[in-house]
Amino acid sequence: MIVYQSKIMRIIPFLISLLFLACNSSVKEISVMELKERMDKNQNIQLLDVRTPNEQEEGVIGNPIRINIFDDNFETLADNKLDKKKEVYIYCRSGGRSMKAAELLAKKGYKVINIDGGYRYWKAKIQSVK
Repeated sequence: MIVYQSKIMRIIPFLISLLFLACNSSVKEISVMELKERMDKNQNIQLLDVRTPNEQEEGVIGNPIRINIFDDNFETLADNKLDKKKEVYIYCRSGGRSMKAAELLAKKGYKVINIDGGYRYWKAKIQSVK
């Protein structure tokens, strides 16, 4: 019971910050269609999937770097795995957590682009067309 309450207490501030960021974000955002076009032109773009491992089992976009936004070491892992010289295209399930990750990484000097609608839109609009 205590572990469960601890997890809830960690998630509540995160959810509140997501709401705040959704209203006050300066991060660039593109559609899944635009992401697909960019991937078709450049196979070497830097994709970051910030979903949980369970969510990633449903499928991924391209060949992403995978770092769970809920990981306590998220920023350290990002610094170790991402190239600051390249744009980072970030997605989650629907766009909220990736926006939070984009805000965190932008503050650290990364060039970030959030994918509007995340994997859910990708699956509906891109994979369903194939």
